[in-house]
Parts: sequence; C-alpha cells; structure tokens
Amino acid sequence: MALAFPFSAIVGQDEMKLALIIAAIDRSVGGVLILGDRGTGKSTAVRALAQLLPLVAVVRNCAYNCDPHRADERSCPAECPNKQLAHREAAMVAVPVVDLPLGATEDRVVGALDLERALTKGEKAFEPGLLARAHRGFLYIDEVNLLEDHLVDLLLDVAASGENVVEREGLSIRHPASFVLIGSGNPEEGELRPQLLDRFGLAVDVKTPVDIPSRVDVVRRRDSFERNRAAFVETWRHEEDKLRQRLATAQANLEGIEVPDGVVTKCAELCIALGSDGLRGELTLIRAGRALAAFECEREMTLAHMSRVAAPVLRHRLRRDPLDDTGSTARVARALADVAGAP
Repeated sequence: MALAFPFSAIVGQDEMKLALIIAAIDRSVGGVLILGDRGTGKSTAVRALAQLLPLVAVVRNCAYNCDPHRADERSCPAECPNKQLAHREAAMVAVPVVDLPLGATEDRVVGALDLERALTKGEKAFEPGLLARAHRGFLYIDEVNLLEDHLVDLLLDVAASGENVVEREGLSIRHPASFVLIGSGNPEEGELRPQLLDRFGLAVDVKTPVDIPSRVDVVRRRDSFERNRAAFVETWRHEEDKLRQRLATAQANLEGIEVPDGVVTKCAELCIALGSDGLRGELTLIRAGRALAAFECEREMTLAHMSRVAAPVLRHRLRRDPLDDTGSTARVARALADVAGAP
C-alpha cells in the first residue's frame, strides 16, 4: 500500500483537521463535509487520517466487516460465510476508508448478483458493494456536490437507517452499513442537495494560504514527500505516534465526559438565535464538544468547547436570509458573542 502523507505534517487548515479528528473520536457526530479551493489538501487529509486510526476487530474473511464480539442478526448478516460458526475467528485490520467514485454504478455501490458464480456454478449469490466494505469505517466521496441524484437518494436512505437493503434480480439482502460519511468538493462547481447537506455533522471551509511562509512550507513538505516518501514519513513518525495515542485515549474516555446542564442550555439558545431547524444542531454541538473535551483530556464539556465547534456544526444549517448578506461563519460568531460572550 502506498504511503500516505502524514496528518501531522499538513500545514494550517486547523479547522478541517480538528473536524476530522472529532468525527474519528465520535462516529455519532455524523461525518464531515469539506468545501474549498482545489489543491488545498482535502483528499490528503482524509487519507492521512486513516493512518492514525487504531485497528479494529473483524471476523476473518468476512466481506461485511462483522464484529466478532457481537452475534446478533444485525451485526452479522446471513450471507456472512462465518454466520453459522460457533467460534468466529477474529482478525485486527485497519479501519476501512472506502472511496466512492463519481462514476460508480448503483450495483457497485449497494452490491448485486455475483455473475461469475451464477454462470460457472449456477448459484445465486450476492456480491457485496462499497457500502458493505465501508461498514464500521469511513466512506469518502470526492466532489460530493457532483454526485448523481439517484446515488444521493440511496446514501440518504442508508445513512438514516444504518442498513443496506437490496431487492433485485431475485435477491433479498439486508446487511449493516454504518459508516462515517466524508465528502469534499469545490462549491464553485455546484451545490449539495439540502437533504444530503443536513446529513453531515460538521462542515468546514478550506482556503488557499495567502501568506508566503505558509505557502513555502506547504511546497517544501510536499516536494520532500514526493522525492522520498519513506524518509519523510519516518521524519514525522514520532508526531504521528503521539497523535495516534491521543486519538485512542480520547475514544476510550469519551463516555466519561460530562455535559453540564448550563452548557446544554447555551447550545439550545445558540441554535434558537440562529434559527436552526430541528434539534440536530443541539445534538451535534454536544457530541462534537464532548469529543473535543475528550481529545483535550478534559473531564467535562465547557462553553469554550462549544464555541470552538459551533461554526463547523451550524454554518451549513442556517436558513438563507435575503436581508442579511453576512456569511454563515460570521453569523455564527455574532450569535456566539450574544449567547456565550465569545469574542
């Protein structure tokens, strides 16, 4: 497998990196949408994150990434070759990070009849698709704003239920498909459908660095990486190991993080002030703030944590106001100043 650019070596783009870390710590946050200029490290950051994640236990040789410690129907579909075994052998593997290409067919995404087995053996069998491979991992869509509508509808159904249902060609298959959705794209090339936009827990804007030192640093690091990948990765190994340990510790401590009633009240006040529809804004604020507190080795979520995650949690949930041409990030900052006294 080709070496990925180290996450710790990415220059700037602090909001994007923090959003990805939060999504990795708490899967229930709902994924990350990364929008911005071309060539700003969006895809690089996603692939770099995969190298930091701790290994996960799966049933050996299972195409659905079944959890060997669960035996219920939902965690291991009937099509799993190890379903009937009393003792399912476990294996530790890297967290799956699956790319969904824009040109992928529906069969490739959801799975379809295994034609080879049908033609050679006369057996009707299911060939799992990308959603099965992404279960318990990450599904990454580059240029997500250009994704075809029928695939968007499909993803919305699966994201809402955590389950992929295939009814076609005489097959009736149901298997778990719980994944963290990460999308990236250039907003100049088209907007996302509101239904899909709302499925992302966090949304971040990335821009091309405008100061000379940052641009020079980016160019030098990337050039060094391309000339000798192994040596560059080794140079950053210590920083990567420290970040990997922080992530593992945060995941282990997440359930113990307290969220005081006063912080929950401020989350609600902020969402009301911004006119956020539904209650998903408050829930995501709490989950993201709690993950940030765990990452920073704190015992409880504070207003400072809420303030740091407010923009990525809420900027894509705001209604458009024709009488206010202020950008969404500035609107969130203004509301924060009123609600929490944030500068």
